[in-house]
Amino acid sequence: MIKKIVLALIVMFAVIQVVRPTKNNSGDTQKDISTLYPMPAEVKVIVNKACADCHTNNTNYPFYANIQPIAYWLEDHVKDGKRHFNFNDFASYRIAKQNHKLEEVIEQIKEGEMPLYSYTLIHKEAILTDAEKATLTNWCQSIMDSLKANYPADSLVIKKNPTPAK
Repeated sequence: MIKKIVLALIVMFAVIQVVRPTKNNSGDTQKDISTLYPMPAEVKVIVNKACADCHTNNTNYPFYANIQPIAYWLEDHVKDGKRHFNFNDFASYRIAKQNHKLEEVIEQIKEGEMPLYSYTLIHKEAILTDAEKATLTNWCQSIMDSLKANYPADSLVIKKNPTPAK
């Protein structure tokens, strides 16, 4: 009985290796944040080492990304990361959303929630030093300050849809 279960698991594992998720490698940067706001070289280095794999349209996949079901887990992780914030789609965001997303980036970094522990556990180079955190958050804050200086205050706030009257 145990042999049949082990054999069935091996067959299932082999079968799932055939179906592969789509990789996040479009490289589309037409709406990149840098098209609106200059990204200093030191910020670009930080973003590339700690953010880009999950928050851009070009993930650098490790060897284990070809093993199922890990590939599906990584695909879901990258999709979720891009859903929350995508450097390569930033220019398509409304001004209020840009402001809000930058505010979230600052908060996530200051609270140590980004980069994720599950990512830095394997990618030790993605662990940010205090100086790198300050560089990245200061850059985000400078963009927010620029938005504040160039747009009316009410355009920087995401408005909630009012509940319909009954």
